[in-house]
Amino acid sequence: MAHAFVDAAAEAGADAVKFQTHIATAESTLDEPFRVRFSRQDQTRYDYWRRMEFSPEHWLGLSDHARERNLVFLSSAFSVEAIELLEKIGVPAWKVGSGEFSSSYLIEAMTATKLPIIFSTGMCTYEDVSRAVHRIVGSGSAIALLQCTSKYPTPLTEVGLNVMNEYRRRFGCPVGLSDHSGTIWPGIATIMRGFDLVEAHLTLDRRMFGPDTTSSLTIAEFRRLSEARSSIWTMDANPIDKDSMARELSTMRSTFTKSVAPSRELSAGTVLTAEMLTMKKPGGGIPESDLPRLVGKRLRRSVNELRILTWDDVQSDS
Repeated sequence: MAHAFVDAAAEAGADAVKFQTHIATAESTLDEPFRVRFSRQDQTRYDYWRRMEFSPEHWLGLSDHARERNLVFLSSAFSVEAIELLEKIGVPAWKVGSGEFSSSYLIEAMTATKLPIIFSTGMCTYEDVSRAVHRIVGSGSAIALLQCTSKYPTPLTEVGLNVMNEYRRRFGCPVGLSDHSGTIWPGIATIMRGFDLVEAHLTLDRRMFGPDTTSSLTIAEFRRLSEARSSIWTMDANPIDKDSMARELSTMRSTFTKSVAPSRELSAGTVLTAEMLTMKKPGGGIPESDLPRLVGKRLRRSVNELRILTWDDVQSDS
């Protein structure tokens, strides 16, 4: 199933795939409650972690598979033992889950590696975030902050796009969103505002068993988010010169703009008045700005309303 998610992430156009590395004896006890009691075969959450543990060989296989699919492989570590396991595999960065914001011993173990840290802030106050940033940056590690609301699913009214602006203002580091809304809109809004990262849960199908499917994107939805990322990046990376573009569209301008034309059939010798003149397609003839110059001129030849006027149709001032 985990390998199926690697393929799904690649198919959906993700840049990276992130798992969670849980080692039950290193992070949990029999006293840990279920966030959502979804598991019928596990009496405790500790039992669940034990059943779902992967071996180092499993993690290495997933990491290799991700690289084969041109994905960055990441996994959130919840214990020092998990950090040591993932460091041996060769992850390029660390992800701190929202619940680990106060786990200074984990952050210390991560910063000792000098790898960048992606820090989710779903349960943090601004003071918590500031303390973490100063600790991580002070240790010499780079940091990226993810705004996150630890509700599953997160209502759109509680996504908190404004927090990303505040993070960027206060800390000047890469900023993004870890989204649990189960929709593509927060991610697209994050990309359009020029932020740096979007993380979203992925499900193969919303009918799958588990507590996070309602907070996840399907493969098709994630693909739309990836397409939005690529399209918005392409537009932002290619500014245009408006004047040059207008010159390039000169033929189009001529087709869609208008020129002065008679409002009805007029015979040769008629002295033109304003009510005899109107504007009609195409452009390229006498522009509207020159219409006042035509008033009072005498027609050299008969004209009708189905043709635009030219300067040759009127007598010259001489």
